[in-house]
Amino acid sequence: MTSLLLLIVVLITSTISGVFGMAGGLVLMGALALALPVSAAMVTHGAVQIVANGWRALLHRAHVRWRIIALYALGSAGAAGALALVTYQPTRAWVFLLLGLTPLLAWLPTRHLRLDAARPADAFACGLTVTGLNVLAGVAGPLLDVFFVRTDLTRHQIVATKAATQVFSHFVKMLFYGAPLVAAAQSTGLPPHWFFLAAAPLAMLGAVLGGKILDRMSDKSFLKWTRWIVTGIGAVYLVQAGALFAAGEG
Repeated sequence: MTSLLLLIVVLITSTISGVFGMAGGLVLMGALALALPVSAAMVTHGAVQIVANGWRALLHRAHVRWRIIALYALGSAGAAGALALVTYQPTRAWVFLLLGLTPLLAWLPTRHLRLDAARPADAFACGLTVTGLNVLAGVAGPLLDVFFVRTDLTRHQIVATKAATQVFSHFVKMLFYGAPLVAAAQSTGLPPHWFFLAAAPLAMLGAVLGGKILDRMSDKSFLKWTRWIVTGIGAVYLVQAGALFAAGEG
């Protein structure tokens, strides 16, 4: 029953991400963290998000800015190298705390930071920092958005390019949490194999549905709604984190 409910969440969250380029991953990570052990939740989230983001990037491939992707990939590789040197295993309470705090990054004063993913140095920094946060918190959409909010890209270019970047970040996250599970040769807590087989087409369908909604939006409303949606989700997660810490699960 749990796996079936999570499949419904996969479809809904993939659709949300298809519209806003994030938010859906934030919701999915929270649902998985409630239902699965932390490492298993991270690996499952990474697998689903690779499919969802990869398919979304393919659907909007004409809008992908490939120079940004190349520089982002270099930064992501740098983050992977640094993460290979550390051991990190958060509790469920800490995961929800980070999930709740991450959306606050959407409110950073971008006018003063002047970050722009279209600039080479910023694209590299984006890959380095977003991949790092993605591994630590499970998601990094609000930070990724900081690098795109000041670009001259259209909403389709933003969604397509962000989707392509996240394939790299989620792959690194899968390696970070998945490798120890495989090496331990014990029960991983992962969903059954059929879950992943069913989740893939649902994630792809969500990307298609989200794209149709995106076509009906304006660039102005797209940027406005994204910030408020992730902030609301973050507030819910902070409450959940507080409850877990109060219960002694920190």
